[in-house]
Amino acid sequence: MDWRTKLLNPSLKARQDYRSLAVPVYRGSTVLFHDQAVVTDDWRQAEYGYSYGLYGTPTTLELAARLAELEGASETFIVPGGQAAIALIYFAYCQAGSHALVPHSAYGPNKAMAEGIMRGLNIEVEAYAPLIGAGIDGLIRENTSLIWCESPGSVTMEVQDVPAIVQAAHARGVAVALDNTYAAGVMFDAFAHGVDVSMQALTKYVGGHSDLLLGSVSARDKAAYERLGPIYQQLGLAVSPDDCSLALRGLQTLAVRLEVLERNTLEIANWLVDHPLVAQVLHPALPSCPGHDTWARDFSGSTSVFSFIFKDTIAAGQVVEFINQLKIFKIGMSWGGVHSLAVVYPDLQRPNQDFGGRIVRLNIGLEKVEDLTIDLAQAMAKIS
Repeated sequence: MDWRTKLLNPSLKARQDYRSLAVPVYRGSTVLFHDQAVVTDDWRQAEYGYSYGLYGTPTTLELAARLAELEGASETFIVPGGQAAIALIYFAYCQAGSHALVPHSAYGPNKAMAEGIMRGLNIEVEAYAPLIGAGIDGLIRENTSLIWCESPGSVTMEVQDVPAIVQAAHARGVAVALDNTYAAGVMFDAFAHGVDVSMQALTKYVGGHSDLLLGSVSARDKAAYERLGPIYQQLGLAVSPDDCSLALRGLQTLAVRLEVLERNTLEIANWLVDHPLVAQVLHPALPSCPGHDTWARDFSGSTSVFSFIFKDTIAAGQVVEFINQLKIFKIGMSWGGVHSLAVVYPDLQRPNQDFGGRIVRLNIGLEKVEDLTIDLAQAMAKIS
C-alpha cells in the first residue's frame, strides 16, 4: 500500500493486554461490522451489539450499566443533561391530547417545558401541590398519562409522599416519573417505592466537580425501557464519552463526598436555625421543612442543597446585598459540586406564598464548616 493508504489502514502494533482500573474512553461515531449481514441500526446495543456512536460507545454503556445497578433499574439511558432527561420522559409518555401532572416545586425548566413545548404540542401539564399525597387521585383524568414527582422540591424543598402518589397513579394505569437528582439515586430508592422512571442530572452529584453536563433516565422494567428507547433514538441524545469518563470517575468518590457533604450541610443548616435574621430553614432533615416526616420515613440520608428564608424585617434589596457580601460562597445556579454556592430567588412563584425576595438557596461544599459559618455571619452582619 501507498503510505497515504497505510495512514488510514493501520494494523495494531502495541500489545493489547493492557489492564487498568480506569474505563477506557472510546471515541467514535462509525461502528465497523465484520460482515454485511450483521449491519444494523438499533439503539438496543446492550442486547444486539454496537451499531452507531450516537447510541453510545463502551464508555457510555459502562456508565449506564453501573448506574442501573446502583439504582436497581432494569436499564439506564445516558443523555446530555438533566433537561434532556426530562424531555425524553415527557416525549415517551405524552402525546397530543395527553394530560400530565407536575408539582409546583419542580425544577424550573421542567415547568417551562410544560408551558412551552408541551403546550405547543397540545399536551396539558397541570401543576399540583407537592404535599398532596394520595389526594392526587382527584386530579387524575381519563387522559392522564404521566405524573411527575420531585422530592425534595427545587428551592422550597417539599418532601413528597411518593409511595402514596404511586399507589394512586398505578390504580388508574398512570406512569410515575421521579426527578431523583437530590438523592443522587441512592438516598431514595425510587424503584423500591414503585416509581416507573427515575432520572438524575448527573451534572450534580455523580459528576461532583461542576465540570460536566450529563443526565440519566432509568427504567423500572422492560416495558418502561421499550417505551423510552425509540424516543431516545429519535431525539438523537448523543453524549460525549469524555464526559461519561468523568462521571465514571465521579462514581468512585460519590460515597465519601456525600458523607462529608451531608455532615457539613447539617451543621450549616442548624447554625442558620438559631440565627436571629432567619425565619425558616428548609432542609429535609429538619422539622421545619415541609414533609420532614416523609423524609425520615423514606430517605436514608440528606445531601448538600437546602434553602432558608429571611425574616420579613429584611428587605429584598438587603438579601441581594447579603449574597454580594459573601466571600467563600460563590454566586451560582447549580449544586452538587465541591464548592459552596449561594443564590437568591427574588421572583420565586408558589401558590399562596409570597417570599418577597427573601428565599436563598445554598449548596454546601467541602470547605471547612467554620470558614463557611464565618462567611455567612459577616455577610449577615453587614445587612442587619
